[in-house]
Amino acid sequence: MKAISINPQTQSVEEVEIEMQANTVYTFFSSISIDEFETIKEHTLYTDANASSQAKTPYFLGGQLLVGQALIIGGSSFEPSETSISIEDVNSLLSYETSDFYKAVFTQLAKSDINLYRKFSVNKENEKVELNPEWVFETFDIADDKTKEYFLKELSNSLGSLEETNQFIQKMAQLAINAI
Repeated sequence: MKAISINPQTQSVEEVEIEMQANTVYTFFSSISIDEFETIKEHTLYTDANASSQAKTPYFLGGQLLVGQALIIGGSSFEPSETSISIEDVNSLLSYETSDFYKAVFTQLAKSDINLYRKFSVNKENEKVELNPEWVFETFDIADDKTKEYFLKELSNSLGSLEETNQFIQKMAQLAINAI
């Protein structure tokens, strides 16, 4: 089956031939922990959930933050099919430019096992809002320099354990949602 692979290290996008079986995606990434997205209509995008802790390169596909190599297949994870999006269209959606803030965050995250897309709840006016670390990083990326410096310093201090890092991210999410 035709699929598309994105390699942010070489900034290349290429068509690959895969045989879709139960373990194909896990084998592709040599990982048992995979993140799955539906960023592109009628396609499923996969990345290695451990990529940030392995200091892989962050980049954006259509505004979706990704880390490390990605695999795009057509259809859904339940009914995979060949990709119908062209390499040119994928290239037009890609941005390898990341801010200094993102670079600093991902340098620090290489010391953690945090999952960028695992959701958690915060409160906004007595209502639960589901967020994830990706949203927190995006929000603090647009903050002023002093706030970014504070965030990076406190992130560094929280890297003692996954629990501490998750608590810090949730605390920052709550502060950000309160400011909105």
